[in-house]
Amino acid sequence: MIGKSVTIFRLFGFEVKLDASWILLAVLVTWTLAVGVFPSTAPHLRAAAYWWMGIAGTFGLVVSIIFHELCHSLVARRFGLPMRGITLFIFGGVAEMEDEPPSARAEFLVAGIGPLASIAVALALYGLTTAGRSFAWAEPLLAVTHYLAYLNLILAFFNLVPAFPLDGGRMLRATLWGYQGDMERATRISSQIGASFGIALIVLGLFAVLEGNLIGGIWWFLIGMFLRSAAKSAYQQLLVRDAIEREPVSRFMNRTPVTVPAGITVQQLVDDYIYRYHFKMFPVVEGGTLVGCVTTTEVKSLARAQWPQLTVKDILVQCSPDSAVSPTTSALAALSSMSRSGRARLMVVDQGRLVGILSLKDLMDFLAIKLELK
Repeated sequence: MIGKSVTIFRLFGFEVKLDASWILLAVLVTWTLAVGVFPSTAPHLRAAAYWWMGIAGTFGLVVSIIFHELCHSLVARRFGLPMRGITLFIFGGVAEMEDEPPSARAEFLVAGIGPLASIAVALALYGLTTAGRSFAWAEPLLAVTHYLAYLNLILAFFNLVPAFPLDGGRMLRATLWGYQGDMERATRISSQIGASFGIALIVLGLFAVLEGNLIGGIWWFLIGMFLRSAAKSAYQQLLVRDAIEREPVSRFMNRTPVTVPAGITVQQLVDDYIYRYHFKMFPVVEGGTLVGCVTTTEVKSLARAQWPQLTVKDILVQCSPDSAVSPTTSALAALSSMSRSGRARLMVVDQGRLVGILSLKDLMDFLAIKLELK
Protein backbone atom coordinates (compact mmCIF):
# COMPACT_ATOMS: atom_id res chain seq x y z
CA MET A 1 0.00 0.00 0.00
CA ILE A 2 3.06 2.25 -0.15
CA GLY A 3 3.53 3.86 -3.55
CA LYS A 4 5.81 6.63 -4.72
CA SER A 5 6.90 8.96 -1.94
CA VAL A 6 8.47 12.41 -1.66
CA THR A 7 11.39 13.22 0.63
CA ILE A 8 10.42 16.05 3.00
CA PHE A 9 13.61 16.29 5.07
CA ARG A 10 16.61 14.33 6.40
CA LEU A 11 17.13 13.41 10.03
CA PHE A 12 20.37 11.89 11.37
CA GLY A 13 21.23 10.89 7.81
CA PHE A 14 17.86 9.20 7.16
CA GLU A 15 15.42 10.42 4.54
CA VAL A 16 11.94 11.07 5.93
CA LYS A 17 9.50 10.53 3.06
CA LEU A 18 5.81 11.19 2.64
CA ASP A 19 3.54 8.82 0.73
CA ALA A 20 0.50 10.38 -0.94
CA SER A 21 -1.80 8.11 1.09
CA TRP A 22 -0.67 9.88 4.28
CA ILE A 23 -2.67 12.96 3.27
CA LEU A 24 -5.86 10.93 3.76
CA LEU A 25 -4.66 9.85 7.21
CA ALA A 26 -3.91 13.47 8.19
CA VAL A 27 -7.34 14.65 7.08
CA LEU A 28 -9.18 11.81 8.83
CA VAL A 29 -7.23 12.17 12.09
CA THR A 30 -7.69 15.95 12.16
CA TRP A 31 -11.41 15.61 11.46
CA THR A 32 -11.86 12.87 14.09
CA LEU A 33 -10.06 14.92 16.74
CA ALA A 34 -11.83 18.18 15.94
CA VAL A 35 -15.33 16.73 15.65
CA GLY A 36 -15.30 13.77 18.05
CA VAL A 37 -12.42 13.47 20.51
CA PHE A 38 -11.68 16.97 21.76
CA PRO A 39 -15.30 18.20 22.03
CA SER A 40 -15.93 15.30 24.45
CA THR A 41 -12.71 15.70 26.49
CA ALA A 42 -12.65 19.51 26.55
CA PRO A 43 -16.27 20.76 26.22
CA HIS A 44 -17.48 24.38 25.95
CA LEU A 45 -14.72 25.57 23.61
CA ARG A 46 -15.20 27.32 20.29
CA ALA A 47 -15.42 25.22 17.12
CA ALA A 48 -12.31 26.93 15.72
CA ALA A 49 -10.36 25.91 18.82
CA TYR A 50 -11.22 22.24 18.23
CA TRP A 51 -9.89 22.44 14.68
CA TRP A 52 -6.61 24.01 15.84
CA MET A 53 -6.38 21.29 18.48
CA GLY A 54 -7.03 18.68 15.80
CA ILE A 55 -4.19 20.06 13.67
CA ALA A 56 -1.87 20.14 16.70
CA GLY A 57 -2.84 16.59 17.62
CA THR A 58 -2.15 15.37 14.07
CA PHE A 59 1.22 17.12 14.07
CA GLY A 60 2.06 15.52 17.42
CA LEU A 61 1.07 12.11 16.02
CA VAL A 62 3.43 12.61 13.07
CA VAL A 63 6.30 13.57 15.37
CA SER A 64 5.58 10.53 17.55
CA ILE A 65 5.59 8.17 14.55
CA ILE A 66 8.82 9.65 13.19
CA PHE A 67 10.48 9.28 16.61
CA HIS A 68 9.28 5.67 16.86
CA GLU A 69 10.65 4.80 13.41
CA LEU A 70 13.83 6.84 13.94
CA CYS A 71 14.67 4.72 16.97
CA HIS A 72 14.25 1.59 14.82
CA SER A 73 16.54 3.12 12.20
CA LEU A 74 19.25 4.18 14.64
CA VAL A 75 19.46 0.73 16.24
CA ALA A 76 19.38 -0.91 12.80
CA ARG A 77 22.29 1.27 11.70
CA ARG A 78 24.13 0.25 14.86
CA PHE A 79 24.00 -3.34 13.56
CA GLY A 80 25.15 -2.31 10.08
CA LEU A 81 21.74 -2.67 8.41
CA PRO A 82 21.32 -0.37 5.39
CA MET A 83 18.17 1.75 5.65
CA ARG A 84 16.21 3.30 2.79
CA GLY A 85 14.65 5.82 5.17
CA ILE A 86 11.41 6.46 7.02
CA THR A 87 8.14 6.64 5.09
CA LEU A 88 4.89 8.06 6.44
CA PHE A 89 1.82 6.46 4.86
CA ILE A 90 -1.85 5.87 5.55
CA PHE A 91 -1.28 3.33 8.36
CA GLY A 92 1.39 5.33 10.15
CA GLY A 93 5.06 4.94 9.33
CA VAL A 94 7.71 2.38 8.48
CA ALA A 95 11.50 2.25 8.73
CA GLU A 96 12.50 0.61 5.46
CA MET A 97 15.37 -1.87 5.83
CA GLU A 98 17.14 -3.01 2.67
CA ASP A 99 18.13 -6.37 4.14
CA GLU A 100 17.17 -8.85 6.83
CA PRO A 101 18.81 -8.47 10.29
CA PRO A 102 22.13 -10.33 10.62
CA SER A 103 21.11 -12.17 13.81
CA ALA A 104 18.17 -12.93 16.08
CA ARG A 105 19.60 -10.57 18.70
CA ALA A 106 19.77 -7.72 16.20
CA GLU A 107 16.18 -8.41 15.10
CA PHE A 108 14.92 -8.41 18.69
CA LEU A 109 16.67 -5.16 19.63
CA VAL A 110 15.71 -3.32 16.43
CA ALA A 111 12.06 -4.33 16.90
CA GLY A 112 11.95 -3.83 20.67
CA ILE A 113 13.21 -0.25 20.66
CA GLY A 114 10.08 1.00 18.88
CA PRO A 115 7.50 0.22 21.60
CA LEU A 116 10.00 1.38 24.26
CA ALA A 117 10.34 4.70 22.43
CA SER A 118 6.54 5.13 22.30
CA ILE A 119 6.22 4.31 26.00
CA ALA A 120 8.94 6.86 26.79
CA VAL A 121 7.10 9.53 24.77
CA ALA A 122 3.82 8.64 26.52
CA LEU A 123 5.40 8.97 29.98
CA ALA A 124 7.07 12.26 29.03
CA LEU A 125 3.79 13.70 27.74
CA TYR A 126 1.90 12.45 30.79
CA GLY A 127 4.46 14.19 33.02
CA LEU A 128 4.14 17.34 30.90
CA THR A 129 0.35 17.24 31.24
CA THR A 130 0.59 16.81 35.02
CA ALA A 131 3.03 19.72 35.28
CA GLY A 132 0.80 21.80 33.00
CA ARG A 133 -2.18 21.32 35.31
CA SER A 134 -0.05 22.54 38.23
CA PHE A 135 0.88 25.67 36.29
CA ALA A 136 -2.70 26.20 35.07
CA TRP A 137 -1.96 25.80 31.36
CA ALA A 138 -4.77 26.47 28.90
CA GLU A 139 -7.31 23.67 28.61
CA PRO A 140 -6.77 23.12 24.83
CA LEU A 141 -3.03 22.55 25.35
CA LEU A 142 -3.62 20.11 28.21
CA ALA A 143 -6.20 18.21 26.14
CA VAL A 144 -3.72 17.80 23.26
CA THR A 145 -0.79 16.64 25.43
CA HIS A 146 -3.03 14.24 27.35
CA TYR A 147 -4.40 12.80 24.10
CA LEU A 148 -0.90 12.33 22.64
CA ALA A 149 0.27 10.59 25.83
CA TYR A 150 -2.65 8.18 25.57
CA LEU A 151 -2.13 7.69 21.82
CA ASN A 152 1.57 6.83 22.22
CA LEU A 153 0.67 4.27 24.88
CA ILE A 154 -1.86 2.69 22.53
CA LEU A 155 0.73 2.74 19.73
CA ALA A 156 3.24 0.95 21.95
CA PHE A 157 0.89 -1.81 23.08
CA PHE A 158 -0.61 -2.34 19.62
CA ASN A 159 2.89 -2.77 18.20
CA LEU A 160 3.70 -5.30 20.93
CA VAL A 161 1.02 -7.70 19.62
CA PRO A 162 3.02 -10.80 18.50
CA ALA A 163 1.79 -10.57 14.92
CA PHE A 164 4.34 -10.12 12.14
CA PRO A 165 5.22 -7.54 10.79
CA LEU A 166 4.33 -5.56 13.92
CA ASP A 167 7.21 -5.01 16.34
CA GLY A 168 5.87 -7.72 18.63
CA GLY A 169 5.75 -10.13 15.68
CA ARG A 170 9.35 -9.33 14.82
CA MET A 171 10.33 -9.93 18.45
CA LEU A 172 8.50 -13.27 18.28
CA ARG A 173 10.35 -14.14 15.08
CA ALA A 174 13.66 -13.23 16.71
CA THR A 175 12.85 -15.44 19.72
CA LEU A 176 11.90 -18.42 17.51
CA TRP A 177 14.90 -17.80 15.29
CA GLY A 178 17.28 -17.72 18.25
CA TYR A 179 15.71 -20.82 19.83
CA GLN A 180 15.36 -22.95 16.68
CA GLY A 181 18.21 -21.55 14.60
CA ASP A 182 15.98 -21.50 11.51
CA MET A 183 15.04 -18.03 10.24
CA GLU A 184 12.76 -19.31 7.47
CA ARG A 185 10.67 -21.42 9.85
CA ALA A 186 10.53 -18.58 12.39
CA THR A 187 9.35 -16.20 9.67
CA ARG A 188 6.72 -18.67 8.44
CA ILE A 189 5.25 -19.15 11.94
CA SER A 190 5.24 -15.44 12.85
CA SER A 191 3.83 -14.53 9.42
CA GLN A 192 0.99 -17.03 9.84
CA ILE A 193 0.18 -15.48 13.22
CA GLY A 194 0.33 -12.02 11.65
CA ALA A 195 -2.01 -13.05 8.83
CA SER A 196 -4.44 -14.58 11.36
CA PHE A 197 -4.39 -11.39 13.42
CA GLY A 198 -5.13 -9.44 10.25
CA ILE A 199 -8.15 -11.66 9.55
CA ALA A 200 -9.35 -11.12 13.14
CA LEU A 201 -9.19 -7.34 12.62
CA ILE A 202 -11.10 -7.68 9.35
CA VAL A 203 -13.87 -9.60 11.13
CA LEU A 204 -13.85 -7.07 13.99
CA GLY A 205 -14.20 -4.27 11.47
CA LEU A 206 -17.19 -5.94 9.79
CA PHE A 207 -18.94 -6.40 13.15
CA ALA A 208 -18.23 -2.74 14.01
CA VAL A 209 -19.82 -1.62 10.74
CA LEU A 210 -22.89 -3.79 11.38
CA GLU A 211 -23.22 -2.22 14.84
CA GLY A 212 -23.21 1.28 13.35
CA ASN A 213 -19.58 2.26 13.92
CA LEU A 214 -18.87 2.91 10.23
CA ILE A 215 -15.60 4.90 10.45
CA GLY A 216 -14.06 2.70 13.15
CA GLY A 217 -15.13 -0.46 11.36
CA ILE A 218 -13.61 0.66 8.07
CA TRP A 219 -10.32 1.47 9.80
CA TRP A 220 -10.14 -1.95 11.51
CA PHE A 221 -10.98 -3.62 8.20
CA LEU A 222 -8.28 -1.72 6.28
CA ILE A 223 -5.63 -2.27 8.97
CA GLY A 224 -6.50 -5.97 9.00
CA MET A 225 -6.17 -6.17 5.21
CA PHE A 226 -2.82 -4.38 5.36
CA LEU A 227 -1.41 -6.61 8.13
CA ARG A 228 -2.57 -9.79 6.39
CA SER A 229 -1.00 -8.69 3.11
CA ALA A 230 2.21 -7.48 4.77
CA ALA A 231 2.62 -10.74 6.73
CA LYS A 232 2.30 -12.89 3.61
CA SER A 233 4.54 -10.55 1.61
CA ALA A 234 7.29 -10.64 4.27
CA TYR A 235 7.49 -14.44 4.11
CA GLN A 236 7.53 -14.41 0.31
CA GLN A 237 10.32 -11.82 0.34
CA LEU A 238 12.40 -14.07 2.57
CA LEU A 239 11.85 -16.99 0.21
CA VAL A 240 12.88 -14.78 -2.70
CA ARG A 241 16.01 -13.73 -0.84
CA ASP A 242 16.96 -17.30 -0.02
CA ALA A 243 16.27 -18.44 -3.59
CA ILE A 244 18.56 -16.00 -5.39
CA GLU A 245 20.95 -14.58 -2.80
CA ARG A 246 23.70 -17.10 -3.64
CA GLU A 247 22.93 -17.28 -7.36
CA PRO A 248 25.11 -15.21 -9.73
CA VAL A 249 23.62 -13.03 -12.43
CA SER A 250 25.30 -15.24 -15.04
CA ARG A 251 22.79 -18.02 -14.30
CA PHE A 252 19.80 -15.94 -15.38
CA MET A 253 21.17 -13.62 -18.05
CA ASN A 254 20.45 -13.86 -21.76
CA ARG A 255 23.84 -14.56 -23.36
CA THR A 256 22.75 -13.42 -26.83
CA PRO A 257 21.34 -9.95 -26.13
CA VAL A 258 19.95 -7.62 -28.77
CA THR A 259 22.57 -4.93 -29.44
CA VAL A 260 22.63 -1.96 -31.78
CA PRO A 261 25.50 -1.03 -34.15
CA ALA A 262 26.69 2.55 -33.76
CA GLY A 263 26.61 3.21 -37.50
CA ILE A 264 22.93 2.65 -38.29
CA THR A 265 20.56 5.61 -38.65
CA VAL A 266 18.02 6.58 -36.02
CA GLN A 267 15.31 5.65 -38.54
CA GLN A 268 16.74 2.11 -38.73
CA LEU A 269 16.95 2.02 -34.94
CA VAL A 270 13.24 2.80 -34.67
CA ASP A 271 12.07 0.51 -37.46
CA ASP A 272 14.34 -2.49 -36.91
CA TYR A 273 14.85 -2.44 -33.16
CA ILE A 274 12.42 -0.32 -31.12
CA TYR A 275 9.29 -1.35 -33.05
CA ARG A 276 10.48 -4.95 -33.34
CA TYR A 277 11.70 -5.69 -29.79
CA HIS A 278 9.74 -3.05 -27.81
CA PHE A 279 12.65 -2.26 -25.50
CA LYS A 280 13.21 1.28 -24.21
CA MET A 281 16.99 0.89 -23.95
CA PHE A 282 19.51 -0.79 -26.23
CA PRO A 283 23.24 -1.31 -25.63
CA VAL A 284 25.45 0.03 -28.42
CA VAL A 285 28.39 -2.27 -29.24
CA GLU A 286 31.40 -1.85 -31.50
CA GLY A 287 33.78 -4.76 -31.95
CA GLY A 288 32.30 -6.52 -28.95
CA THR A 289 32.98 -3.53 -26.69
CA LEU A 290 30.15 -1.62 -25.02
CA VAL A 291 30.44 2.00 -26.15
CA GLY A 292 27.20 3.40 -24.75
CA CYS A 293 23.43 3.13 -24.65
CA VAL A 294 20.60 4.55 -26.68
CA THR A 295 17.09 4.96 -25.28
CA THR A 296 13.72 6.08 -26.52
CA THR A 297 14.30 9.33 -24.61
CA GLU A 298 17.08 10.35 -27.01
CA VAL A 299 14.94 9.40 -29.99
CA LYS A 300 11.96 11.42 -28.75
CA SER A 301 14.13 14.51 -28.37
CA LEU A 302 14.76 14.57 -32.14
CA ALA A 303 12.53 15.89 -34.89
CA ARG A 304 11.33 13.08 -37.17
CA ALA A 305 13.03 14.75 -40.12
CA GLN A 306 16.38 14.08 -38.41
CA TRP A 307 15.86 10.33 -38.04
CA PRO A 308 17.21 9.39 -41.50
CA GLN A 309 20.11 11.86 -41.19
CA LEU A 310 21.57 11.08 -37.75
CA THR A 311 23.19 7.84 -36.65
CA VAL A 312 23.01 6.04 -33.34
CA LYS A 313 26.59 7.20 -32.67
CA ASP A 314 25.35 10.81 -32.79
CA ILE A 315 22.79 10.33 -30.01
CA LEU A 316 24.17 7.54 -27.81
CA VAL A 317 24.89 8.34 -24.17
CA GLN A 318 27.21 6.83 -21.59
CA CYS A 319 25.52 3.99 -19.73
CA SER A 320 24.72 4.91 -16.13
CA PRO A 321 26.41 2.85 -13.39
CA ASP A 322 23.07 1.52 -12.12
CA SER A 323 22.22 0.05 -15.54
CA ALA A 324 25.02 -2.56 -15.50
CA VAL A 325 26.19 -5.42 -13.29
CA SER A 326 28.98 -7.97 -13.51
CA PRO A 327 28.36 -11.70 -14.19
CA THR A 328 29.40 -12.55 -10.61
CA THR A 329 26.99 -10.11 -8.95
CA SER A 330 24.37 -11.91 -6.88
CA ALA A 331 20.93 -12.02 -8.44
CA LEU A 332 19.52 -10.59 -5.21
CA ALA A 333 21.75 -7.50 -5.51
CA ALA A 334 20.68 -7.12 -9.15
CA LEU A 335 17.00 -7.38 -8.18
CA SER A 336 17.52 -4.71 -5.50
CA SER A 337 19.19 -2.47 -8.09
CA MET A 338 16.21 -2.91 -10.43
CA SER A 339 13.84 -2.03 -7.61
CA ARG A 340 15.74 1.16 -6.72
CA SER A 341 16.19 2.39 -10.29
CA GLY A 342 12.90 1.18 -11.76
CA ARG A 343 14.75 -0.61 -14.59
CA ALA A 344 13.40 -3.87 -16.01
CA ARG A 345 16.67 -4.81 -17.77
CA LEU A 346 20.30 -4.64 -16.70
CA MET A 347 23.37 -5.06 -18.91
CA VAL A 348 25.88 -7.67 -17.77
CA VAL A 349 29.36 -6.31 -18.45
CA ASP A 350 32.70 -8.04 -17.98
CA GLN A 351 35.84 -5.91 -18.45
CA GLY A 352 34.07 -3.51 -20.78
CA ARG A 353 32.48 -6.22 -22.91
CA LEU A 354 28.75 -6.88 -22.98
CA VAL A 355 28.25 -10.56 -22.12
CA GLY A 356 24.51 -10.64 -21.51
CA ILE A 357 21.26 -8.95 -20.49
CA LEU A 358 19.43 -9.66 -17.23
CA SER A 359 15.68 -9.05 -17.42
CA LEU A 360 13.24 -8.72 -14.55
CA LYS A 361 10.88 -11.11 -16.35
CA ASP A 362 13.47 -13.91 -16.32
CA LEU A 363 14.03 -13.46 -12.58
CA MET A 364 10.29 -13.32 -11.89
CA ASP A 365 9.60 -16.49 -13.87
CA PHE A 366 12.24 -18.35 -11.86
CA LEU A 367 10.96 -17.00 -8.56
CA ALA A 368 7.35 -17.84 -9.41
CA ILE A 369 8.30 -21.50 -9.81
CA LYS A 370 10.39 -21.43 -6.62
CA LEU A 371 7.57 -19.92 -4.57
CA GLU A 372 5.05 -22.38 -6.02
CA LEU A 373 7.23 -25.30 -4.94
CA LYS A 374 7.62 -23.75 -1.47
